[in-house]
Amino acid sequence: MQAARSEEDASVQSVPEWLVPPPEGFTAEDLDRLPNLPPHTELIDGSLVLVSPRKAFHTLMMFVLEAGLRRMVPRDLRVRREMSVILGKRQRPEPDLLVIHADAAGGTEETSYRPEAVELVVEVVSPESDERDRERKPQLYAKAGITHFWRVENRSGAAVVYVYELDPATRAYALTGIHHDRLKLTQPFDIDIDLTEVERL
Repeated sequence: MQAARSEEDASVQSVPEWLVPPPEGFTAEDLDRLPNLPPHTELIDGSLVLVSPRKAFHTLMMFVLEAGLRRMVPRDLRVRREMSVILGKRQRPEPDLLVIHADAAGGTEETSYRPEAVELVVEVVSPESDERDRERKPQLYAKAGITHFWRVENRSGAAVVYVYELDPATRAYALTGIHHDRLKLTQPFDIDIDLTEVERL
């Protein structure tokens, strides 16, 4: 019994200090000051979410979308990759891609943006985060008033993009299109991206 308790105590002591939440849970500001925090750590409902290694589809799809958005984005908007958005005291997710207003871009030391600065968020669904990417994070983005949301799915190596727009009356996203092969839109600006490019990279 004593040996079992000692092993349990040793296990607790081996947990990094930054991983132990305070009694009230972590806050959005904690992500900027916790030491040794792994890259791309998110805060969802006051809990730290650690990101698993990315699969090739995820990385390549982000490259295709980022390059396409940068080619077409108007001068008053900017494209950002893997930057967090502070949605509330206990909510700081990190979308895969964002389109933000240029006047809110700030300098090179920025670590996050406010939801009012964000026009579009994009999540490329990963197997280990599918519930967050499909359910919880869209709920949070919609509640914060972010107008446009894309969810990107891997269908046997081919990309499928689900495009949503915020219904201001319900503060929920409405599906406006499902795109295979080509993503052609007029909102939030004119967009034409060849989704099959991911299969040739």
